[in-house]
Amino acid sequence: MKRPIFSRWGFVPLVLLLLISSCSVKKIVYFNDLPADTTRILKQAAAFTEPVIQSDDILSITIQTLDPTTAAVANQAVAVQAVGASSATNVGSQVVSGFLVDKDGYVHMALIGKVEVKGLTTYQARERITSLASQYYKDPTVQVRFANFKVTVLGEVTRPATYTVPNEKVTVFDALGLAGDMTIYGKRENVLLVRDQGKEKELVRLNLNDSDVFQSPYFYLRQNDVIYVEPGKAKAAANNAARTQTFAIVGSILSVLIVALTRL
Repeated sequence: MKRPIFSRWGFVPLVLLLLISSCSVKKIVYFNDLPADTTRILKQAAAFTEPVIQSDDILSITIQTLDPTTAAVANQAVAVQAVGASSATNVGSQVVSGFLVDKDGYVHMALIGKVEVKGLTTYQARERITSLASQYYKDPTVQVRFANFKVTVLGEVTRPATYTVPNEKVTVFDALGLAGDMTIYGKRENVLLVRDQGKEKELVRLNLNDSDVFQSPYFYLRQNDVIYVEPGKAKAAANNAARTQTFAIVGSILSVLIVALTRL
């Protein structure tokens, strides 16, 4: 007569444990809406739009001619201290060599003079500088790229920091990869993206558990974007010694009750 009572009461904690475990695993898996045995093709993935140059950006501008010595004067960039910039392995301040875009949106180049680049893409800036350089050089080749395209990743990631990336086509997952990915405590369904829009800040929530994030207009990042990974309830519980102790006491009480019930 005792065996049915033990089975009935002993089975409940086991079921609850399995349910909690399955829910916890689901929350830390990216794109958990995708069936394991199904291939999905996104026909309307997020479109990449080139970022535009802003004040305080640092540009790497190189002018090449048939005679390398003739463009040496125009290529004399200035070393600029990019506060907080870092690479994936070198966290801290970084000296970046390039042309600083001033508050009025101009870069100042020797011989060519000041060039307005604010609001242009790097391609458009290249065309403008090529046109101006053609007045002094024969058939110049101009290269323009961001020297301090940086994004900041904060919160529940392995290496929170500001990262300088070598190209303009950067996704939210690229940034998380630089930061060593989220910890198991990060809320993947509620990642905050903060974007500087001049005098305004744009705040966007991204659900990385949903594969539709690939279609989000915020999937590709812009320079100076900030990603914040919010800690989940598990993090708060892990940092709360009193709560952990309470759980241990409750577990002990449940164990005693189960043992007592088996002896009825």
